[in-house]
Amino acid sequence: MSTSHPDAVTFSDLSRNPRAVAERASQLGRLRVTHRDAPDFYLTAADREEQRDETLVTASRIFLALMKHDPGALNLLLAMPDVFPWVRHLSTEEVRAFTVELVEALSDAAELDLDTSAHEVIAGWRATARIKADPQQYEDAIRPTTGDFGAVEVNP
Repeated sequence: MSTSHPDAVTFSDLSRNPRAVAERASQLGRLRVTHRDAPDFYLTAADREEQRDETLVTASRIFLALMKHDPGALNLLLAMPDVFPWVRHLSTEEVRAFTVELVEALSDAAELDLDTSAHEVIAGWRATARIKADPQQYEDAIRPTTGDFGAVEVNP
C-alpha cells in the first residue's frame, strides 16, 4: 500500500486490494482513505461506529439532563471557558445561550445524525467572540444602519 501514514491508505489501494485494506481497517479499528480528487473518508467496522454513536447519544443525554437542573447548568457554564477560552469575550447571558445551543446541537448530532450543527454553533459563537474582542469591529457591528444595502450574494 503506497501511502506513508500508518493509519491511511489511498483510494487506489482500496480499489486494488480491498481485502488487505479491510483487514488493516479491522486491525486498526478505523482507517483513513485518502483521495486525490475528493475528501478523505474513514473505513471502520459498523459495530465500532455504532458504539461511537451510542457514546455520543449517552453524553448528549447527560448534558441535556444537566441543563434542566440549575446546579448542572451552572457547572456546564463554569466549564465553558476551559473548553472554549474565547468565551471570555461573551457576556454571561451569551455564554449561557451558547451552552444551551451547543448542548442542543450535540443532541441533534446524536439523536438525528445532524453532525454539522455543533460545528456551526461553535463557529457562529466564535465569530461573535472574535468581533467582540476587537473594540473597533464591535463598535462597527453595533452601530445602527439605515437604508437598503442591496441583494445578498450567496456563495455555494
